[in-house]
Amino acid sequence: MVEEKQPKPEAPHRGARSTRRGGERDRVDSKTQSRRPNPHPKTGAGVTTAKPDAVPAASAEAKGRSSRPVRAEIKRAVPEKQARVIPDFPPILPPDLDREYSPEEQRQLEELYAGTMKTLEEGQIVKGRVLEILDKDVVVDIGFKSEGILSLAEFPDPSQVKVGVEIEVFLEAIEDQDGQLVLSKRKADFLRVWDRVKEVYETGQTIDGRIVKRIKGGMVVDLYGVEAFLPGSQIALKQVPNFDELVGQSMALRIVKLNKPRRNIVVSRRIILEEERESQRSKILGEITVGQVREGVVKNIIDFGAFIDLGGVDGLLHITDMSWGRINHPSDVVNVGDKLLVKIIDLDKNTGRVSLGLKQLTPYPWENIEEKYPVGKRVKGKIVSLTDYGAFVELEKGVEGLIHISEMSWTGHVKHPSKILTVGQIVETAVLSLDKAAEKISLGIKQLEPDPWVLYIQKFPIGTKVAGQVRNLTNFGAFVELQEGVDGLIHISDMSWTKRLNHPSELFRKGDTVDSVILNIDVENRRISLGHKQIKDDPWPELAKKYTVGNEASGKITKILEKGVVVELDGEVEGFVPLYHLARPELQRPDQAFKEGETLPVKVIEFDRHSHRIVLSVEAYYKDKERAEYEGYLSVHPIQTQKVADLVTPPEIPVPPMPNPEASDDVAASGETDQPPEATNS
Repeated sequence: MVEEKQPKPEAPHRGARSTRRGGERDRVDSKTQSRRPNPHPKTGAGVTTAKPDAVPAASAEAKGRSSRPVRAEIKRAVPEKQARVIPDFPPILPPDLDREYSPEEQRQLEELYAGTMKTLEEGQIVKGRVLEILDKDVVVDIGFKSEGILSLAEFPDPSQVKVGVEIEVFLEAIEDQDGQLVLSKRKADFLRVWDRVKEVYETGQTIDGRIVKRIKGGMVVDLYGVEAFLPGSQIALKQVPNFDELVGQSMALRIVKLNKPRRNIVVSRRIILEEERESQRSKILGEITVGQVREGVVKNIIDFGAFIDLGGVDGLLHITDMSWGRINHPSDVVNVGDKLLVKIIDLDKNTGRVSLGLKQLTPYPWENIEEKYPVGKRVKGKIVSLTDYGAFVELEKGVEGLIHISEMSWTGHVKHPSKILTVGQIVETAVLSLDKAAEKISLGIKQLEPDPWVLYIQKFPIGTKVAGQVRNLTNFGAFVELQEGVDGLIHISDMSWTKRLNHPSELFRKGDTVDSVILNIDVENRRISLGHKQIKDDPWPELAKKYTVGNEASGKITKILEKGVVVELDGEVEGFVPLYHLARPELQRPDQAFKEGETLPVKVIEFDRHSHRIVLSVEAYYKDKERAEYEGYLSVHPIQTQKVADLVTPPEIPVPPMPNPEASDDVAASGETDQPPEATNS
């Protein structure tokens, strides 16, 4: 018995009838057409494909209803023992796909479809729902075929983002290169508040903002849910030490820059503070007057003073107006942040400059200074400064005196005040002079002890013979140290009665002990004039008798000059023989025929007692003598001819001796110079 199965409805693409331009035709499955009988491995029976006339009545009826051909089921030949009866099931008919919907059905279908799909366009704000929160991103459903992903950084407060929360986002692109939606929360927030922000910017209004976080160069501020940039230089009037402390704070801001395409908003707090300060400044400038005392806060300290904030107006407190006394730096008196009372000493309302004074709040220390520090009074003070020329002593706050280097010692020559004094040392001094107008007081240390110079001149008056050591030689004389701190000068004219000296070194050497007589004492200039030749009596009265005009004598040549020779006569007196009196008419220079040490016969032709001058002549001596005696003189002093080599070779130029540095120091320390003193006794 052959079993027959109920025919199975075919899919439309297999056996459905379709209406085309060529009319109706049946689509037959190619697999069915190509199927061939297959011999059974055991029975050898084949499986055949049922023909159309062998289709059961139920299948034919179903075919008539669906107008589609039904494929015959394959019947397999099985042994009769194994055959079983399969019950008939009601046929399952496919839907009528070719049926057209009525207009009403079509409208309802479109409404139903429109309710499930949204019309999305790029560049618009849409609503979405948070589906999932990841580590750094948020998955948002906006009703499209795919979800969008937002960064958590786009939310002002990421902790407030929850699953299921509805948010607004900006649709930048429906698909990117990966086929995903491109959304932006910041752009949506920016567009929602743009009009309001623009109005605030154009009208110059103040807007409140909350600092969200710190970034490079400034802070991020939340304005109506939109991020704005607050530069670090625009946060306050002065530099903010710690930006992190401002996070979470709310403050009034002013929008200074807008850029819609770049969604850039720049705000400033400094502008508002400057306006408030300027308003307060104008108010205070209208209130303050010269002489007024106001409270201020030290704002800044510089080398020459400090700036004081008077509550909106800055005034300069100069270092000279901080204290009546000496100040090395303003930080010695004030510190940043100190509150203090100051006095308005000058005001320029046009430029807004205010000069302040602190010392003006205390009494003027130089008032009645003559009564406190009269001349001659001994006072104590502290050394506050040392200079090359002296030391400054603080007698009281605001009153200082100067100890000049010359007033530090009677005896020693002080090269620098630091040799005997130190800063901070308490010293006792004597008031030498006072000038209230110039605020100067001259002090002295050596005046605390008796003046050795005064004691010396009291002990050794004029005419006293004294001894001393040559300390220095100059062109005009020799300085002799009589005792420690007391010097005297022997002028070159007071060194010898009979010799004419060109330099004191011809008679003295440094360190020699010499005897002298005090000739003069200048108390005002503290000078003592000494004389060495005054140790002996004046020999010129006796010489005047011995060397009268016409007397003959002999002298030894001691110096050869260009215009004559100097000879030493008996009695240690010198005379001068002019060139034309050497009895050699053809002689041009004395050194051509004469040498030092030779003896010449001379006759006195001039004697001047007052100027201590004796003029001699060889020619006058031989005028009365025999011819043979004169020729003997000529033979002894022949004129020497000059060689050609001597004419070509220039004479040697004498080099002056180098100065003694020790002598120079002594001269400089004692105030001695190469110029002769005004008061000298010749």
